[in-house]
Amino acid sequence: MNADTQVDIDSPHVELAVEVFSMLADATRVRLILALGEGELPVNALAEQVGKPASAVSQHLAKMRLGGMVATRQEGTKVFYRLQNDHARELVMAAVHQAEHALGTAPRHSA
Repeated sequence: MNADTQVDIDSPHVELAVEVFSMLADATRVRLILALGEGELPVNALAEQVGKPASAVSQHLAKMRLGGMVATRQEGTKVFYRLQNDHARELVMAAVHQAEHALGTAPRHSA
């Protein structure tokens, strides 16, 4: 489905979309999505980037993995995380742009 596709208001995907927003309704998870937008990273690097303990980051990543937002790859004893697809990052970027508009700090653009 692309951005121009109309979604019926009675679609069962509406409830699933709410679950996606619920998953993203956490500043640490939003920061993790932004960090993973740069590419695959292990937990310790992600923890350093978001300024949280590795154990807390692991718990967030586990929920995000169950929600289908991130995928893993193991290399020896290290687990690397990556975005499953770019949709969560696109949602986060749209939300950041909306926040910029709400604060009146958004750059001018057509839409």
